[in-house]
Amino acid sequence: MRILRAHRSRYETDGDMAAEVAALAPYGHLTHPAAGEDRATGDAEVLIVSSQHRVDEALLDASPSVRLVITTTSGSDHLDLSLLARRDIAACRLPMARRDAVVETTLAMMLWGRRRLGAMQRASARGEWVRGALPALAPGRLAGAKIGLVGLGVIGRRLAEVLGALGADLHGVDPRGLPPGVQPGKLLDLMGKCDIISLHCDLNPGTDTLVDRAALAHARRGLFLVNTARGALVDVPAALAACEAGRLGGMALDVFPQEPWPHMDAVLAHDDVLYLPHAAGYAPDLGARIREGLAAAIAAFVAGESLPDSLL
Repeated sequence: MRILRAHRSRYETDGDMAAEVAALAPYGHLTHPAAGEDRATGDAEVLIVSSQHRVDEALLDASPSVRLVITTTSGSDHLDLSLLARRDIAACRLPMARRDAVVETTLAMMLWGRRRLGAMQRASARGEWVRGALPALAPGRLAGAKIGLVGLGVIGRRLAEVLGALGADLHGVDPRGLPPGVQPGKLLDLMGKCDIISLHCDLNPGTDTLVDRAALAHARRGLFLVNTARGALVDVPAALAACEAGRLGGMALDVFPQEPWPHMDAVLAHDDVLYLPHAAGYAPDLGARIREGLAAAIAAFVAGESLPDSLL
């Protein structure tokens, strides 16, 4: 079987790729590009892509042999799923590869905002000892905090488990259903009553710019916004303006509508705004987790079994 990795992230090393070739050797021959480059799909039967590689009609027309598409990501907005279904091409994703790292980063972001760590760090950098100002800074706790989770798939559900163990008051919205311990609600209602909103939903026409100026107008004063899902879920300039106006208490973003985000310097003006360079899902064992996921998916495909985390 011919297996092609169409895109390789810059942080994926030659060692990662060599280990991936070995892991997939029982199923076929894997070829891959140099770091940061794309590779033409050619006659591949299995196509491995990242969020940087759009699988659309043009690509599939140039790849008549493809029978299985695997995205190494949790999201799938870069795949034309209806087209894949029409062409009887199987597709799956690897949400477990990054799940724990994203959950931990999201939790860190929530704590950063809730405990007012940014404001304290800024004061320290100015040489100020703000212990006496703690009542005014009002660092809160996650225990008892109302936290709204928008999207409760693989990552959102695991985050709910962790937050529940910490004693948070959980609310959520997901058309596919909610896990036990999460109270149902609509987005605008959650914006108006929660201390923290964290986004973990898919990007699609219904969620594009989900948090826009109109949604932000419903925000409870002091609301802290977290996005580790997809950048286009948030109107970033509108959210930044809401921080400046005091409508939002702050925000932490790992993903942006355009990457690299051209306005990273804007964070310097805000004590309670945190930007990360799309880093939430990375951990040193990411390559190993991706290899495990790829091998499991291809093994199931070869055996004619149901694909783990199938998208169709």
